[in-house]
Amino acid sequence: MSWYQSTVLSPLRWLDLGRQDAPAASIDRRGAIPGAEAWMVFGMRLLLAVSALLTLYIGPDGVVLAGRWAWMIFTAYALHSLVLLCVARSRAGFWHGPVIYWLDIGWYGLMLCATDGVRSPFFSFFFFAILATSFRRGFDAGARLTLGSALVATGAVLAAHGLVNIQLLLLRATFVLALGYMIAFWGGLAVDQRRRLALLRDVSRLSNPRFGVQHTLDSLMAKILRFYRGTTCVLLMQDNSGRWMLNTVHHPSTGRAISHNSISDAAVLPLLNLGETATVLYRGTARPLVPYDIPAAQLATGEQDWTEIDPAACEGIADLLDTSSFISAALPLRKGAGRIFVTSAERLRRGDATFLNHIVQQAFPVIETIDLLDRLASDAAFRERQKIARDLHDSTIQPYIGLRHAVAAIRNQAGDDNPVAPDLDRLTEMCTEVIGDMRQFAQRFRSGRQEEPELLFALRRQIAQVRSFYDIDVTLDAQDAPVINDRMAAEVFQIVTEGISNIRKHTRVRSATVRLADDNGQLAIDIVNPAGERAVPAPFMPVSIAERVLSLGGTLSVEPTAWQTQLRIRIPT
Repeated sequence: MSWYQSTVLSPLRWLDLGRQDAPAASIDRRGAIPGAEAWMVFGMRLLLAVSALLTLYIGPDGVVLAGRWAWMIFTAYALHSLVLLCVARSRAGFWHGPVIYWLDIGWYGLMLCATDGVRSPFFSFFFFAILATSFRRGFDAGARLTLGSALVATGAVLAAHGLVNIQLLLLRATFVLALGYMIAFWGGLAVDQRRRLALLRDVSRLSNPRFGVQHTLDSLMAKILRFYRGTTCVLLMQDNSGRWMLNTVHHPSTGRAISHNSISDAAVLPLLNLGETATVLYRGTARPLVPYDIPAAQLATGEQDWTEIDPAACEGIADLLDTSSFISAALPLRKGAGRIFVTSAERLRRGDATFLNHIVQQAFPVIETIDLLDRLASDAAFRERQKIARDLHDSTIQPYIGLRHAVAAIRNQAGDDNPVAPDLDRLTEMCTEVIGDMRQFAQRFRSGRQEEPELLFALRRQIAQVRSFYDIDVTLDAQDAPVINDRMAAEVFQIVTEGISNIRKHTRVRSATVRLADDNGQLAIDIVNPAGERAVPAPFMPVSIAERVLSLGGTLSVEPTAWQTQLRIRIPT
């Protein structure tokens, strides 16, 4: 057990009993229950409030109170802290935004007014709010709260005691500003590092051959755009045939869909007017009051220092992207070339451009491997279809052709006046139709073209077997189902099959419905069965289905009612 767990968290475990029953789905991306951080912070706030009361009670001679009303301030703050802690414990995911910490520094200002002002022992309480804000919200929020703490402390002391001991007030205010800025800076680094690690983990999870290359690219661009809080993410790269493809993802607030366009070599040249392997940062015009504020810079491969470049080389790209600030990194492709651009209304930094380069260095070699595996699998499937089609022709169609020849020979021997001649003619026609159908099927199978997707064909066959073996009538509604690749189809087939199997094993109903549809770019799978008894069933979660859906990056929810139970599955396509 670490020092932090034994010293800080152990005294608060009596407040944490509700955490034992928290469902696995409530664990966030950092591996902690979302309310755990709030419970810890609120517990520390209550501990500070109680310690302040104990200080006044145990050592009244060491603290100068402005009056007996000062006890009301400390008592009210303790009750305020207790209420917040109780609410955070009873409500999962309780919001504790920056407003709560601004209220804290307001309370601390009242404490300074009620005690000895600049000599008050409660001056250090301001660092609790600064620390909690900085390590949760980042540098900007921490810096704002630091400035607010210095102003509140200065105003409280001046309002209560005037200019007495002004030299100590200046020292205390400067100390709050200096140490608060350091805390905000380190807290911002921790928050940025956490966000970057989370993005890298998401990028590694996106590298899944089941999704296909284009889905992986689109998801990667969307996550990069969300990470940088940007407006547009543009990916320019060559496909296997050497054509240039321009993929664009816009901010969700614009309502614009993801676009994939093929562009000419002449249209590509303006966007490639940068170094072949350089990472570029463009921030428009330089700010005159900020030293070393370079409007355009690049970091060459293998170099450690950024170098200034001519802003005119980036202005044309900025005009094409309709932005005043962007970062760009070259794609590490084995064949061909490419670049990624991220535009933002906020002012981007060199660290942002460097991290963008790290992202593409990690993601695109894996994406190229996925593309290679996908082509190898497609080629192998094509060769296997060719082999099966030849086997089908040799082992199945040829015997039917021989049968038709034999029937035709018998018909010729029988003559026209024979009573079995009409039957032989019908048998010959049937053989001809079967041979034609089988040849068409072999041709479609050889080329990979089918009248309906293989997933729907396999599901209909599985549903027919369930109806025949177990007398369960399953209805398949897949008219609006989106087109998905073979690997995804195999996973969806297993999910639906497991859902139907669960209905058969755990219920007594004799009917069910499976719906496949498109839901805002996601594959929607709804497995519904009527309730066997008119009562809401106990909550449950099908573990195997949940694990499979999670591996596909989707979501699963179980919605039981008194009339039916529905598995609601959403998987990105």
